[in-house]
Amino acid sequence: SYLKDFSQAFINKNPHLLPNITLGYHLLNNFHHDRLAVESSLIWLSGRGPAIPNYSCDRQPNSVAVIGGMSSTLSMSMATILKLYKVPQVREPNTVINFHPIYSFRESTLHLAFIQLMLHFGWTWVGLVLSDNMRGENFFSHLKEEMDKNGLCVAFKESVPPNFKGDEYYRLSSRITASSSNVIFVYGDTDSLQELAIAFIAYVLHGKTLVATTAWDFSFDSNLELLTHFHGTLLFSSSQMEIPGFTDFVRSLNPSVNSEDIFLRTFFESLLKCRFSEKSHVQMLDTMCPEGVSWADLPFINFDKIIMELSSNVYNAVYLVAHALHEMLQSEAKETLQLGSNPDLSWMVTFLFHDIFSLSMVETQTPTSMCSLSCGPGFKKTVHESQPICCFECTPCPEGQISNQTDAEQCLQCPEDQYPSRERHRCLPKTVTFLAYEEPLGMTLACAALCFSLLTALVLGLFVKHKDTPIVKANNRSLSYTLLGSLSLCFLCPLLFIGRPNTATCLLRQTIFAVVFTVAIASVLAKTITVVLAFKATKPGSKLGRWLGSTTSYSLIFTCTLIQTCLCGIWLGTYPPFLETDIYSEPAFIVIQCNEGSILTFYCVLGYMALLAFGSFTVAFLARNLPDTFNEAKFLTFSMLVFCSVWITFLPTYQSTKGKAMVAVEVFSILASSAGILTCIFVPKCYVILLRSDRNTLEIVKIKANLCGARSSQILPHQSF
Repeated sequence: SYLKDFSQAFINKNPHLLPNITLGYHLLNNFHHDRLAVESSLIWLSGRGPAIPNYSCDRQPNSVAVIGGMSSTLSMSMATILKLYKVPQVREPNTVINFHPIYSFRESTLHLAFIQLMLHFGWTWVGLVLSDNMRGENFFSHLKEEMDKNGLCVAFKESVPPNFKGDEYYRLSSRITASSSNVIFVYGDTDSLQELAIAFIAYVLHGKTLVATTAWDFSFDSNLELLTHFHGTLLFSSSQMEIPGFTDFVRSLNPSVNSEDIFLRTFFESLLKCRFSEKSHVQMLDTMCPEGVSWADLPFINFDKIIMELSSNVYNAVYLVAHALHEMLQSEAKETLQLGSNPDLSWMVTFLFHDIFSLSMVETQTPTSMCSLSCGPGFKKTVHESQPICCFECTPCPEGQISNQTDAEQCLQCPEDQYPSRERHRCLPKTVTFLAYEEPLGMTLACAALCFSLLTALVLGLFVKHKDTPIVKANNRSLSYTLLGSLSLCFLCPLLFIGRPNTATCLLRQTIFAVVFTVAIASVLAKTITVVLAFKATKPGSKLGRWLGSTTSYSLIFTCTLIQTCLCGIWLGTYPPFLETDIYSEPAFIVIQCNEGSILTFYCVLGYMALLAFGSFTVAFLARNLPDTFNEAKFLTFSMLVFCSVWITFLPTYQSTKGKAMVAVEVFSILASSAGILTCIFVPKCYVILLRSDRNTLEIVKIKANLCGARSSQILPHQSF
């Protein structure tokens, strides 16, 4: 009524609108009941006194239109009577009759506004409560289509019938409470949702946020205290234009000043729980209202915002009637009020709004509503069959892949020159690497190689210095020199494996290592055969003495080395080693390494050295029980045992490693096997030469020889073979 007072006051003051005509209004209340809506319509048509159909008690009826009908049910109830008298009815947009084909109305932007709100707050798992009618189903159809496009899911869908009450309150509230969705979107006409508010008051939805439209405000009009039960509810409303002077007009209303306004006084008494006089219509109130009470004393400080949409609609409706009446009077054509030819609804004027919806929010903390927590970078969503797309598990990206966004559907493969971070949320550039001298492993291996090579050279010098002693002369000292020289070179071979590889080092390192190692193993084989032949030649009538010279030993070494050289030549001539970059062995590095080329030839070279080592081990093992006065058979046996053990272990380890670790394994095997030969064969001799020189004399040798002869008929020859 305040807005109509305000509107007609401004219209009456406008000289350009309805000049010389005063616009007034007659207020009737239907209390939201269909029967009273029909009765109020009859009273309005009959004029004063009781409602008499087809009779008017006013001599000069001045009413030209009806503004009202807060719901489609009330509007139809009123239209049933008003259409008979061709009275125009201006109604709210929320009361459009959806089931009528002519006035079928779909709020084409509301479902999009719902979608934008879901996306803005990340509400991917929401519940829907809709009117159980065609309006609700149509809205759900359009909303579901957009939700599917944007990856949003419906946790549940509940339909509210018009006569919703009783036990259905509890069942609906229980289903909503049991849902894992924390945000519930409510949509429907006023009739369907009128009882829904009562259900939510009776059974409070703890932890749930409701999102609705201002069409639901209908349920609050009779008792504004009900709003306290819906704290945190989000309401969509049509964007409203500012009504000039309306706010000041409302705030100026005062029951004391406007004492003739019974509606204002009753309104204040209902909200303040007090009464202004003993004759108050609110008989149950005992407390008297304080003097000077004003709009600022009302408990709802945002009441002007709550009623703004209804106020704007009524404001526009009043001006619509005024302008229509003005145009009718100006054109003197009453037929201009007729807006359609439909026999049922021809005198109904529906005022529709198509503005963009806005949001009024009262919560300070944003609620969450998701079936599954978002998958952060480094993870991807894994949706199980028969589950909604919003319900998923977060699985880490596979090795070599990343995801750099939230809720990634698939992980991305890093480029070949990049690798995933530890969190697998971004790609990092790979670092070029190789077994360098600067790194601890490379430095350690290089130092070990140099130290062992220098140690071998010192042993060789020691042997040269004591070349005339029995322990050096035994078992062919020239073979000892050859073996020590080849071992010294073997210790230097790892230097070709350490450092940045190039084409030259790739071609030379394996071949040089193979040839030098073959010389060392062939020397051991020659020394082993020499020991056996030396004892066999002492037997009477034996002709093996002619094979004990140095020529035989060096011929053997030369032959073995020549065969290995031919294998290496075939290797280099057919499929030689080459330089390559390995981007797969180590995820964070690009390994510069040598590819061995022909793997078959490479293993043939290693196999040939293994054959020589196994032959040396076999012969030395058979000669281990010969008289041991400077007999090297046992030492040779142990040296070959260590050598074979190292390289047997090398093969599976080499196959299971990649990158520069593979190079380190081969370098370690070279050093370990060479050190095993040096230690087992020459450390005992160095011990005697340096620390037990008293045993390195011819007299001691003769004594031991006699003792050995007592145990065996064989005599160890004490000469240099």
